[in-house]
Amino acid sequence: MSLQNASMKVTHFIINGFDTVKSPVAVGVVILIIYLVSIVTNLLNILFVISDKRLHKPMYILICNLAIVDIMYISSASPTMVGVLVAGVNTISYLECLIQMFVFHLGGMMERFALAIMAFDRLVAIIYPFQYHSYLKNTRILLYTYISWVVACGFVVVLPATVAPLPHCYSSLRYSFCDYAAVVRTTCVDPTYFFNIGAIIYSFLLFLTFIFICLSYCVILIFAKLSSSNDKKKIGSTLVSHLICVICHYCPAFVIIVLTRLGVVLTLDERQGLLIANILGPSVVNPFVYCLRTKEIKHKIFMLFKKLQVLR
Repeated sequence: MSLQNASMKVTHFIINGFDTVKSPVAVGVVILIIYLVSIVTNLLNILFVISDKRLHKPMYILICNLAIVDIMYISSASPTMVGVLVAGVNTISYLECLIQMFVFHLGGMMERFALAIMAFDRLVAIIYPFQYHSYLKNTRILLYTYISWVVACGFVVVLPATVAPLPHCYSSLRYSFCDYAAVVRTTCVDPTYFFNIGAIIYSFLLFLTFIFICLSYCVILIFAKLSSSNDKKKIGSTLVSHLICVICHYCPAFVIIVLTRLGVVLTLDERQGLLIANILGPSVVNPFVYCLRTKEIKHKIFMLFKKLQVLR
């Protein structure tokens, strides 16, 4: 009997990605703490920017956008992982699984787009400091951000659209949540073609945004060489926050690509570890970076703590 003839109607998937974890509750609690810290800090960044009209500027709009992306990205998979590890709820409905797949991949793609737009913003701010506010108005930044969301949705919708019509032969997911590759592996078809679709979309946008960011940095560095030592310090201080966020997001992705190209075969647990790090790392690091390194936001946090002390 062929696999397609043996297909079944799947209403729920069973998540088996954490079956080999020795201390599931401890791991789940760690993920839960990271998740809650990320949500709180990102929400604080958004509230600070929205509540203060002085922060209604292009850079802070982009920080807000990144915070929204981080909340979406970490929320796409973390509640499911915590549910499996801590509560032992290892099932997810078929529709919820497809939605999770879409939101997860949209979050990853928007993380790259958000960082690319922020690199462009810093490029214009450094090269054209006096014309910056005329070149990049709030409306223009909002337009760029809106376009990036539409483009990302256009690419990501391909993934659930290609997997939804396929017959399923298995109801168990070998991964820790509904990743595209995990759901494709449950179907009755040869996954190679569908893996290639995912790999092309993923690699194209990964390298496109990374090359754009690198080119922006190259132009800034060339400009910095021609600047005074005082200006060089200002440029360096401006770029550090963005550079930390770029490293946190792109490093796990490039580690997988480089190791694969070198012929290193990663186990499923190792791949999942890098994937989870790619979700949790940037989402919790980004808000702290912009809280601690952005003078206006840091000042608002200081004033908030001062008010709380007075109330006590």
